[in-house]
Amino acid sequence: MSFRNFVKLFIPKGVFKKIEPTGHLLEAIFFNLIHGFPFRGLKVIGVTGTNGKTTTSFMIHSILRKAGYSSGLMTTIGYGVNEQIEPQVHHMTTVSTPLLIKRIKSMKKAAIDYLVLETTSHALAQNRVWAIPYSVAVLTNMTHEHISYHGSFEKYVEAKLKLFKMTNRNKRGLRMGIINHDDPVCNKFANCIEHKLFYGLEGGNLVARNIQLNSEKSSFNVQYMGEDIKIDCNLPGSFNLYNCLAAIGVAQVLKIKPAFVKEGIKTLTYVEGRMNKIDLGQNFKVIVDYAHTPDSYQKLFEDIRPISKNRIITVFGSLGGGDLNKRPEQGRIAAKYSDIVVLCEEDDRKEDGQKIINDISAGCLGEGKLLNKDLFHIHNRDDAIKFAIKTARKGDLVLVLGKGHEKTIEHADGEHPWSDINQTKLAIRQRLNSSVDS
Repeated sequence: MSFRNFVKLFIPKGVFKKIEPTGHLLEAIFFNLIHGFPFRGLKVIGVTGTNGKTTTSFMIHSILRKAGYSSGLMTTIGYGVNEQIEPQVHHMTTVSTPLLIKRIKSMKKAAIDYLVLETTSHALAQNRVWAIPYSVAVLTNMTHEHISYHGSFEKYVEAKLKLFKMTNRNKRGLRMGIINHDDPVCNKFANCIEHKLFYGLEGGNLVARNIQLNSEKSSFNVQYMGEDIKIDCNLPGSFNLYNCLAAIGVAQVLKIKPAFVKEGIKTLTYVEGRMNKIDLGQNFKVIVDYAHTPDSYQKLFEDIRPISKNRIITVFGSLGGGDLNKRPEQGRIAAKYSDIVVLCEEDDRKEDGQKIINDISAGCLGEGKLLNKDLFHIHNRDDAIKFAIKTARKGDLVLVLGKGHEKTIEHADGEHPWSDINQTKLAIRQRLNSSVDS
């Protein structure tokens, strides 16, 4: 048990929540002092938002590499320098201050030119990123998430705004914000920073035009540094149009040549846990994705349903201790677009797993799903995946949502090794082998 969790045993939850940011701030100050403020001199690009942070960070990193820069990267799924990216095992995006400083010191020894740092609302609210000299701040989007922690959507937005305020205070940086023009709260972020660049599909400084989109990739044109350029993106999903534009915005601010921008996006063909197709020779399709919010569900299903001629079988759960209101909404959206819904655990933590499933199930039932006909409750995630794989017919699509890249699953007694990708592959192999044997 960590010291933090040990302390939580003796302090009321409400009290701990109030003092936690102060504790993290003191920790950040202490470790920065004893390590000589290792962030000093770094050029940091912070990426925040509800969805798309990781993919956008990888796109920026890829563009920087094509432009010849040495780039450090810290995201939900991995960290490292240039092409040496290590998997992120910890169940958080922005790690604790001591570990963050340790990794930064290692990156500084590698003489990085830029650090691309995925930055969460929790890290900002808790002061875990104190003293980081952000030069550019990127906003992907803002939708309802982490409300159980922050208390309201307004407080969630306020936590994210801290990134832009920190960036604006850095007089040695560019004090630049890259903002999604199409997001309803975009002006709140724009008002926090001296310089800003807007991107979007509906308006802004960078607008995607002539969009071509299919199940595998997309392409579009954009005015970049006075030149009309064509962008080819080999990651599926219309939501990646926004991620591309955000990364292009950073590149424009850094005055990176168009050829490097195009190549950086085109050559990024895989981000772990993001729309990962698993093909072991089975006669149905399987996709593993990290989608875990109503907004990400809506965008994913709107892309997939029109191109899926056969049944969609969706496996997912919801986070224990997370937002209660999002559970039935997840269920409603999944049930609307899926032919079969299989509900299971995601990370129950200390909450009753069956209660979480029942909360989600309410949304499914409201969309007309019937229990044990086209709606199934299978708490064990491994069993749920196996059931979905066994149920699939030729031409069907199985979606495994919620955990994506994550390497652990959280139960009441802590974290246990887990991989949606590995367990899904195992389930497919078992079905293929049983088919051969029969």
